[in-house]
Amino acid sequence: MKKTIIDLAKELNLSPSTISKVVNNKGKISQETRDRVMEHVKASGYVAMSNARILSAKKSHTIGVVYADISQAGFEHPYFSRILQSFKNKVESQGYDIVMIVSVLGRHELSYLDWARNKKVDGILIVMGSINRANMIEIVNSDIPTISTDILMDSLESVICDDDMGARLAVEHAVSLGKKRIMMVSGPDTSRAFVDRMDAFRRHMGRQGMTCRDSDITIADGFDFDAGYRAGIMIAQRDTRPDFIFVASDVIAFGVIRALESQGIRVPDDISVLGYDDIDFAQHFTPSLSTIAQDAEGIGNVAADRLLKMIESARRLPPVVTKLPVSLKVRESTG
Repeated sequence: MKKTIIDLAKELNLSPSTISKVVNNKGKISQETRDRVMEHVKASGYVAMSNARILSAKKSHTIGVVYADISQAGFEHPYFSRILQSFKNKVESQGYDIVMIVSVLGRHELSYLDWARNKKVDGILIVMGSINRANMIEIVNSDIPTISTDILMDSLESVICDDDMGARLAVEHAVSLGKKRIMMVSGPDTSRAFVDRMDAFRRHMGRQGMTCRDSDITIADGFDFDAGYRAGIMIAQRDTRPDFIFVASDVIAFGVIRALESQGIRVPDDISVLGYDDIDFAQHFTPSLSTIAQDAEGIGNVAADRLLKMIESARRLPPVVTKLPVSLKVRESTG
């Protein structure tokens, strides 16, 4: 069991407030007492986290996380899990714990906001969600500092990657390879990212002087490998096939490639395939997947920094949308 500030106070025969001032480097405490406390802190393995800081700042030092799993991939989704882990590492290093915000507490059904207020969280991270859900709108409009790494709303602080840049890199890569029949496989329009990438794909096709018809975009019916496989089968059965496919997600791209291969179509010899995300498995897939790399760790870090600043600020900061750059990773699937 972790030691609390009360335990340290008893062991050192000091007041809890003195321990709090020392571990938080505040107040006028003699150097002798500071050295004594810090020596004991190191020996006992105590980390100045919520107990000390709640006493001094009257905060819970807890951040709630909303993961409304519209992808139905759970916490194992390789992209979102990397964001969450990065965020978690950063806030924990600053003495905060994270808890998952759910819609049920014991036998009671609560809104996300009611749950957050019940747990007295200091801030909220939305890892994944839908802007159309009342639960989400209520949180964003509340007085609890909130940030998202997925959705965009007028009054919401967000940290995302630059999807316009990603689509531009994808189209430019196809053109540089001399491809003429370029199409896209996107995901369900319940995802903001898929919609933004699809819109950007249309724009950059136009800027390259290439026509993008509705038939040049296939919408996968899910977020997973199976959805990509079904989309790939549909493409394989076309009378006129593309020579380059830009897929809005690595996981969906894996399914597309396997579907094409099942129909005797070789990747990249017959059709090149480019994914999006650069999840860890992309480089180990066969063929290794060319992809647009998103900085998931960077998103988690920036989101943590921004949310902690919002929490510590005495006033509500104006919402900012921070877009991190992406990069092109060329591997075997595009030759």
